[in-house]
Amino acid sequence: MELTLDHIVKNFGEKQVLRGISLKAESGRALGLLGRNGAGKTTAIRIVMGVFPADSGQVLLDGKPFDRNRVKIGYLPEERGLYPKKVISEQLVYFGELRGLRTAEAKRQAKALLERLGMEEYLNKKLETLSKGNQQKIQLAVTLINDPDIVILDEPFSGLDPVNAMLLKDVVREQIAKGKIVFFSSHQMNYIEEFCDEIAILNRGNIVLNGSLRDIKRANRRGQILLDSPELERVNRFVTEHCAELTRKTERQQGGLPVTLRNPEQKNALLRALSEANLELDRFGVYEPSLNDIFVRYTEEGI
Repeated sequence: MELTLDHIVKNFGEKQVLRGISLKAESGRALGLLGRNGAGKTTAIRIVMGVFPADSGQVLLDGKPFDRNRVKIGYLPEERGLYPKKVISEQLVYFGELRGLRTAEAKRQAKALLERLGMEEYLNKKLETLSKGNQQKIQLAVTLINDPDIVILDEPFSGLDPVNAMLLKDVVREQIAKGKIVFFSSHQMNYIEEFCDEIAILNRGNIVLNGSLRDIKRANRRGQILLDSPELERVNRFVTEHCAELTRKTERQQGGLPVTLRNPEQKNALLRALSEANLELDRFGVYEPSLNDIFVRYTEEGI
């Protein structure tokens, strides 16, 4: 399957939230939908789910208008939407029935999901008796109760300790391996890098970057060098004061000193200058930016 958002526009009153965005998500691959608060991510997700329509543009599935009655969608919201005083098994069955499952099938699915998440002992407990992390796992069980074709995860790792985060990672990988379309929205960039083949970055209602994460990283590393040294402050000062004709920017950070060259072909000249200055280097190599670096670069501009 291929889900396409084609030139989607959405306004709320005089505020234009989405300005003609287009993107694609494919079966068996995860799409990371990124953006600062207010960028339009939640609005795009709600249009996919049919919570409200786009003002113009269309949502397509395999090139045809998206019929939500023919496709199962599972949504894990950032804000939990369960009933704290209700028994967990009853809630899972209730939501399963709302999504078209027979009662017996919903009970089987609920039991299987709780076992998979290591939560079977809480089957007959009230939600409010669980920790924040375990409540998040119940929310995930609700998301997957009807074995959805499209899985939308909004900040799924919120409140999880490292052990539960690892379990959730395995469950997400299983969904991808089953050929589901997975939308992944999070501000935790390390998780996006771990799961997502494709990313789309929204800024002020526009998609400012979209495509293969691998290709995007390669394109953004050209002309950047990472330096590391036991005398990094001295190196930084030398590059800033004596290599201005070669470099445009240095930015000290944990793990080294990324240096942006004015011309990618000038890396040998920079290395020669550092060597002639008798500066000790532990590392001089091409710098591959993190997704966090890329995100900041594309969402800070024009703010």
